[in-house]
Amino acid sequence: MTDNELRAQIPALASGGCAVITGAANGIGLAAAKRFALMGVPVLMADLGGHKLDHACAEVAGETNSDRVLATPCDVSVAADLDRLAATARDAFGAIGILMNNAAIGDNPGSTFAKPEAWRKLIDINLFGVINGVQAFAPMMIEQESPSLIINTGSKQGITMPPGNAAYNVSKAGVKVFTEALAHELRNTPQCKVAAHLLIPGFTFTGMTSGDRTEKPAAAWTPEQVVDFMLESIARGDFYILCPDNDVTRAMDEKRMAWAIGDIIENRPALSRWHPDYADAFAHYMRG
Repeated sequence: MTDNELRAQIPALASGGCAVITGAANGIGLAAAKRFALMGVPVLMADLGGHKLDHACAEVAGETNSDRVLATPCDVSVAADLDRLAATARDAFGAIGILMNNAAIGDNPGSTFAKPEAWRKLIDINLFGVINGVQAFAPMMIEQESPSLIINTGSKQGITMPPGNAAYNVSKAGVKVFTEALAHELRNTPQCKVAAHLLIPGFTFTGMTSGDRTEKPAAAWTPEQVVDFMLESIARGDFYILCPDNDVTRAMDEKRMAWAIGDIIENRPALSRWHPDYADAFAHYMRG
């Protein structure tokens, strides 16, 4: 879609409100900041303070030729920081058109028996960062009585639960459940013009996923592809923004997710997709 078509289909883009993005110093958050600024939307970029955030803000302002791009240090695990971010957005730009709760870490505490401090750090950022953002911004956005969006970044791992990083899976499963509840509550709030969406990226080449690689793997999407897909999905009215990538199609994702819920329905062992006794059955199912 062209930018004009997106504005026509997504009123929040044309409402005059700003876009507030957490985790904006790199990856999907940075790509979103650039895209919104190019569309003429004022942008408030939030991330941990320091050179990385300052550089990202200067990059967005320079590449988009926009003088309405600001950066604010913010630790999303601290509710007071989100309250300050909301006040900054209101004072600088007035209305809030888009809130994108995107900040996350991929730290792996390891086993389910790992020290609770590592679990708490990840969940405080990945899950409570979203909750804190919604609680700081949503009441203000509802009171505006103008079209606006809340986009929470989840993960396919919060749906299919692959073994290996239980803490991350738990945090992203929580984001999914919380965003579903938020969407229900918003649509049942009288006069509310705020809509919620769950962004579910595929394999995306970002600072979190790159590891030691300096070049994008062929299977991965770029953050820019994710943001383009996100906007087109919102324009269609999708709540679940299920992104493919260059290796996994939507059809494959759907089958994997259906198998995961089938563990309950069919009374299979937990995470049977990775259970040796079900390997052949899963392979046959995916071929089917």
